[in-house]
Amino acid sequence: MKIHVTGRHLRLTPAIRDYVEAKIAKAEKYFDHIVWAQVTLSVEKRSHQAEIVIHAPRQTFRALAGAATLYAAIDLASDKIDGQLRKHKERIKNRHKPGESAAEVVAREMDPRPVRFSVIKEVPMSPMTAEEAASEMERIGFTFWMFHDKDSDDIHVIYRRQDDSFGLLQPARKAER
Repeated sequence: MKIHVTGRHLRLTPAIRDYVEAKIAKAEKYFDHIVWAQVTLSVEKRSHQAEIVIHAPRQTFRALAGAATLYAAIDLASDKIDGQLRKHKERIKNRHKPGESAAEVVAREMDPRPVRFSVIKEVPMSPMTAEEAASEMERIGFTFWMFHDKDSDDIHVIYRRQDDSFGLLQPARKAER
């Protein structure tokens, strides 16, 4: 894991850099596939702040902490990051099926839900104009209506917009090459 340490309004000493790297290295006990970490340390008057951003595949963790001393701010931010990582690992472990690796769980969690149709209706389509389709839609009480356009011989969809006007969806012709 690469660790980038940035200091604002302070000089980064080797002791501070080593301390930060030791604290961030603790995060690897939760996930060994952490890509990199960005640590920003800053001082404004008597306030010391530490911001830690950890990037893992498909996940980013961020913690910001302020304290009277720089080392205390690093400790607080490190504790916050550890808590986030621990909670994320528990969440993955709780969804974990027996015999399934953590990588498989993450991949399964990131997949979109399958499309599920609760109702499928067959609609008889007779050729009509857009005005006739709008009146048919109003008569039935729907917010949209699919119809066979008399003039273009295409399938169109008419719908009621929020401002009580109508919208019309027409098929677009692809440009031939």
